[in-house]
Amino acid sequence: MREYAEKVKPPRTVFLKWPFGHPVGEPHNKAQQRAVVTESLRLLYEIETPGTIIDLPFAWRRHKYDTENKISAK
Repeated sequence: MREYAEKVKPPRTVFLKWPFGHPVGEPHNKAQQRAVVTESLRLLYEIETPGTIIDLPFAWRRHKYDTENKISAK
């Protein structure tokens, strides 16, 4: 759905290339969801240039997430 953000040009956007309907992660994967939300909020706060789109570094089901929001390769 990145193409919609590029056309609409919201003030700031973070983007994940994940399956539709999973905006913050896999169902019941609290550590993954927390990591995505934490990083998204941090980046949305830090973006200064209007229209910026940042691709988040998370891969669908390819990382192990711990309780401190850190990721590592599976």
